[in-house]
Amino acid sequence: MTFREAEQFLSATPIDHSQPAQWADLGCGNGLFTTVLSARLHSGSCIYAIDKRLPSGIQILNKEVTITPVQADFVEDDLILHGLSGVLMANSLHYVKNKTALLQKLKTYLLPGAVFIIIEYDTTRANQWVPYPLPFVELQGLFAANGFRHIQKTGERKSLYQSGRMYACSVER
Repeated sequence: MTFREAEQFLSATPIDHSQPAQWADLGCGNGLFTTVLSARLHSGSCIYAIDKRLPSGIQILNKEVTITPVQADFVEDDLILHGLSGVLMANSLHYVKNKTALLQKLKTYLLPGAVFIIIEYDTTRANQWVPYPLPFVELQGLFAANGFRHIQKTGERKSLYQSGRMYACSVER
């Protein structure tokens, strides 16, 4: 996915850019979505770009947003995070087997009203790249059962790697 495609895909997600905020990009990979997020945040904001391998492809488009690369396993490791306004998970939640345990852990890092932005494949078919798929209808049930509200699909696009679709959604605490 190109920067422009990622930007268009996230364009309808509700990101409060009226004041500085702290975000975590969990499983940030090469940093494409971290870069897109940084361009949408208010000056003085901070993004923790977390991945098992130290992220190296992040571009800083907004010089007033701090991006802190963190080499960690967001599922297994204790993360030193607090006061998060948002969590971005772009193509990373499908690697998590016990999603309920992860959500319970992440809730301790979130401010009231915090937002999740999730990008996932809308499929039930597991494979080596999507070992624990999470179609949108299942995501709705998962987050609702864990006390989240306002679950809204904000975008869809054809998957480049599968015959199905990808979705973007926002979930408010």
